[in-house]
Amino acid sequence: MSFKNSFTIGLKDKILRYRKAIVLILILLFTYVSVSTTVSPYFNAVRAVTYKYGSRGSTVITIQTKLKNWGYYNGSVDGIYGYQTYLSVKSFQTKNGLTPDGIAGDITLKALGIFTNTTAARSYDANSQDVNLLARLINGEARGEPYEGQVAVGAVVLNRTRDPRFPSTVAGVIYQPGAFTATVDGQIDANLEQTSINAARDALNGWDPSGGALYYYNPAKTTNAWIWSRTVIKIIGSHRFCK
Repeated sequence: MSFKNSFTIGLKDKILRYRKAIVLILILLFTYVSVSTTVSPYFNAVRAVTYKYGSRGSTVITIQTKLKNWGYYNGSVDGIYGYQTYLSVKSFQTKNGLTPDGIAGDITLKALGIFTNTTAARSYDANSQDVNLLARLINGEARGEPYEGQVAVGAVVLNRTRDPRFPSTVAGVIYQPGAFTATVDGQIDANLEQTSINAARDALNGWDPSGGALYYYNPAKTTNAWIWSRTVIKIIGSHRFCK
């Protein structure tokens, strides 16, 4: 066989191998895209746990208990997601600015302070400094207000810890100079009521009735002209919550 023929055959073999490699790469890419667009959404949907009409179990009991404690649910805490539970969830969603579909998905569960395996939450000890300090702030600022309003005051503190304009800790926010009247007039040291402790726990567990507010004020008491310029999100009891 001549050198020319050998070179031609070798070149054809290389081209053939390159073509096979390209075909293999295309097959792998096609397989990856197919899995990403068909299989992955399925598994994501499986991981996104939801509770709706007909659901049963311990999480439904927790949903009913929370809603009952907060005045949204008057039925039996039986672990059965019936029509009354559906209406209660829908009412809670409407009150807290969520999509009112009556289905307890991840967002609604977080708002309720319920964390499943698919949602991450910071764990707080019932006797932790954050619970105690936040409870004292709530006690000093919102004692005598509706329970929802007490939780909202706690939520404002936590919202500030996540905003770069404020300190990143509960203590830092509460003791920021001039931030809260209770730290100035001594009400933060008033006799601590159990409802304030409960409200602090609910706020730390993710319930935010304030709608993401960073400020609040009592229009009958405030002398700060600047706070009146803030956009009001909600009014709960004597307090106006704003951004």
